[in-house]
This record gives sequence, structure tokens and C-alpha cells, in this order.
Amino acid sequence: MKVKQDSILRSNGVNYIVPFVLITSCFALWGFANDITNPMVKAFSKIFRMSVTDGTLIQVAFYGGYFAMAFPAAMFIRKYSYKAGVLLGLGLYGLGAFLFYPAMLTGMYFPFLIAYFILTCGLSFLETSCNPYILTMGPESSATRRLNMAQCFNPMGSLLGMYVAMNFIQNSLDPMETAERAQLDTESFAALRDADLWILVKPYLAIGAVVVLMMVLIAIVSMPRNGDKQRTTAFLPTIRRIFSVPKYREGVIAQFFYVGAQIMCWTFIIQYGTRIFMEQGMGEKDAEVLSQQYNIFAMILFCSSRFICTFLLKYFRPGALLGTLAVAAGLLTLGVIFCNGIAGLYCLVGVSGCMSLMFPTIYGIALEGMGEDAKFGAAGLIMAILGGSVLPPLQASIIDLGSVAGFPAVNISFVLPLICFVVVAAYGYRQKHFCQA
Repeated sequence: MKVKQDSILRSNGVNYIVPFVLITSCFALWGFANDITNPMVKAFSKIFRMSVTDGTLIQVAFYGGYFAMAFPAAMFIRKYSYKAGVLLGLGLYGLGAFLFYPAMLTGMYFPFLIAYFILTCGLSFLETSCNPYILTMGPESSATRRLNMAQCFNPMGSLLGMYVAMNFIQNSLDPMETAERAQLDTESFAALRDADLWILVKPYLAIGAVVVLMMVLIAIVSMPRNGDKQRTTAFLPTIRRIFSVPKYREGVIAQFFYVGAQIMCWTFIIQYGTRIFMEQGMGEKDAEVLSQQYNIFAMILFCSSRFICTFLLKYFRPGALLGTLAVAAGLLTLGVIFCNGIAGLYCLVGVSGCMSLMFPTIYGIALEGMGEDAKFGAAGLIMAILGGSVLPPLQASIIDLGSVAGFPAVNISFVLPLICFVVVAAYGYRQKHFCQA
């Protein structure tokens, strides 16, 4: 009898294609949530007549949910199963999306922050469940490459999120510019605000319905029980054990800085591009729309590069490739800072091509060989997504200065992503001995 050989999605004669496809669909769902949210910093700032710094409270609520729920999610998954974690994550995701409607009815900013927080508690469950679950769906030797393959579908959801943000939200909002809105009386402002909020809320209600359908589908399909043997929740001993491993501990730090860099580059590309195009005589709304198109180009490059990098991982060590791309991202970020014009915007788009490998590769390197501890290890890496909550407001506070020593503050603000890429490069090169995937 001929025995089928193991492959990236087959181990010990078990084929994981169907579960892989279903769980990978969740990667696209949280990609959509992440990248419909980044442009909302600008949209909410305009709708509620707030500063950029106040607008980034969305990012604080969004990525704060990841931080708050990561270890509770790990404990839940360890007690029950990866599938249970995925289902609860989808449920919280859908609930948060549907809460946008009552938030709209209040006409206030704060209820939207609560909705974002609940939504991302669901995303925290999803990422804490799905990433290590994918690692178990095949041989350990190809785990990092398999996770990179699954993560290829994350930017596809991100592209859809950007497309919806640009065409169904930003292009549909009232074209009145921020300065004109500031002159409106209370009644006129309230009418304009409510009309814009309804435009903003509709896509979230739609994605909420899609998430509920996905939850039902995963609930009725038989899923593998890989990694679900352990039922104890020895929390503190496990945490001490995993954080005693330098490769893991440093991976959490690198992930914090990477996510911060990613969110800063994707959130503030709109402010960066808007300044450039307005200096060329373009109106604020047209400049924002054109800047969002560059953001979409950046995501297309990110998506394409992830497929290419997944292929390259067959031939290069993950740590070495990670470090090389982080150095390239740092050099491009220098171009963003010092090139005052369209060349700087091209550099900012190019950074996305370098970032595509980083999240799943840091994740795979840090969790390699952890076995059952990967459940709590995954939680620490998801908590590191807090970098997307902490660092963007710092960058926004620099942008709000307008200029620094006569130099555009938005350019200067990209010193923060530069520092982040230095940290990621250091981690990659420290782990370059990591075995070939």
C-alpha cells in the first residue's frame, strides 16, 4: 500500500484543506476590520470636528481590545478548543459591528469607541485562535510558511476594507471641508453629522451579517482537534516558562514595534498624501481621496509581496529574510522623512512591500517548538498588537504640531516607524540561525 507523503497541508495522512480554507477566511475578515478602520481616524475627526490626536482614540479602543482580551482568550481556548475560540471571536466581532447602529443614534463619539473595543475583543479571540491553529494543520517543519500562506488572505480583506472605506464612506461623506464645518451652527452641524454617521455605519452592519454567517458555517463543519488535548489552565507557571525563552520574549517586543509601524504607516499615509496634494493646489476632499488610492496601492503591494515572500521562505531562513526586509523598510522610511514631495509618498507605499513578511514570520519564529504552550504564547504575541494603540497617538501628536523647525511635522513623525523597523531588524538578525522553513 502506497503511503501519501506529508505536505504543507497534510500530515500523517490527514488532509487539512477544508479547515485551512475556513480558518483562512477569518484572516480576511479581520483584515477587513483593520483596514476599514484606519481611514476612519480622518473620517471621525472631520465628522465630529476633532483634532487628529482625538481621532486616534479609535486606534486606542481598537488595539486596546486586542490587548485586553488576548490572555482571557488563551485561557478559554486552552480549556475548550481552538474551534470554540474562533466561534466566540466571531460572535464578539458581529456584536461590535451591530453596536455601530445604536452608537449612531446617540450622535456621540464615545459609544463608537465602545463598539470598536467589543469588536476587537472578538478579533483578539480570532487571532489568538486562528494563528496557532494554522500552525498545527500540517508538519511543524513548514509551519512558518503555512502561516505566511494563510496570512496572504489577510491583505485581501484589507484591500476590500480600504475599497469600502474609500468608495462607500469617504466618497459619500458630505464634501464640506473641516474649516467650513467649524463655522456651522449647532443645528446644522447635528444634521450634517447624523447624515455622515449613517453613511459610515452601513458597511459595519453589512460585515456584521457576513460574520454571523461565517460563524454558523464553522459551527456546523467538523474541524480538527489538533492541540486541544490539554484542558488545564496553569496560567502563571506557563507564562513564566514561555517568557523565560529569549526567542519568544524578544519576539513579543519585535511584534509590538512591528504592529505600531504598520498602523502608523497605513493610518497616516492619508495625512502625508493630503498635505502633498493640497500644496499642489488640490482641495482637501480630493486630496484625501487620492491619498486613499495610494493607500490601496500600498496594500496591493503588501498583498503581492506576501505571496512572493511565502515562496522565498522555501529557500531562505525566516530570520535572515525578516532582518533584510526590515532594513529595507528603514531605508525607505528615511526617504519618507527627507523627501518632501511625491517621492516621499512613493517611499511610503514601498514600505508596505517590506512589511508583508513581518507579522507571521515573527509569530512563527517566536512560537516554534512550543507545543501546547503555543496557546498562551499566541496570546502574548496578540497582546503585542497594543503597539498599534500606543504608537499612532504619539505620531498624531507630532503631526498636530504642523511643523518642526520649518519642516513638515507629518514627515518628522515617521521617525517613530523608523525606530520600529530598527527593532524588527535586530530581532530578525538575532534569529537568522533559525532553521530553514
